[in-house]
Amino acid sequence: MASEHEQSFGLGVGNKSVKLADPNQSWHEAYLLEEAAIRKALGDIAVDVQHFGSTSIPTIKAKPIIDIAVGVRRFEDGLACVEPMASIGYVYAGSNIVPDDHIFGRDIKGDTRTHLVHVVEYNGPTWRNFLIFRDRLRREPDLAHAYEALKIELAAKYANDRASYTAAKKDFIQKILSEGA
Repeated sequence: MASEHEQSFGLGVGNKSVKLADPNQSWHEAYLLEEAAIRKALGDIAVDVQHFGSTSIPTIKAKPIIDIAVGVRRFEDGLACVEPMASIGYVYAGSNIVPDDHIFGRDIKGDTRTHLVHVVEYNGPTWRNFLIFRDRLRREPDLAHAYEALKIELAAKYANDRASYTAAKKDFIQKILSEGA
């Protein structure tokens, strides 16, 4: 959606930094606006669009970046999203950063990330993992707060190294995924 809303939703973190924000109920509204824009831009290319990541868990601190999963029929269909996503302000970061994931980012002021879109195969392993993890944290408050505590610890340790912060969360995430939905 338009960047004038991003400030009012409390969105935005410098591209390399890690900063957590208190839960913000307006993040859901920000997602809904973005979902509508993505669905309009992508049309039938998008089978489904889902809010995931920590901003989709209403009770925990999060990097104020809206993570969105877009499910497409085949992974290769992600390339057909590049132009339509560019028309609504997203830059394609490629599919070689994370396996089976076409990544699109939107920034304000050049280096402040507000949204991250992951275009993946609908109902493929990546899609399922996004939703399994989100749904477990939504259903199990103790688990959500354990994840939040880990994020707070790692954000202090890796305040200027988002890649290391993300990598350090993988064991926790894998444990949750291995336990299933």
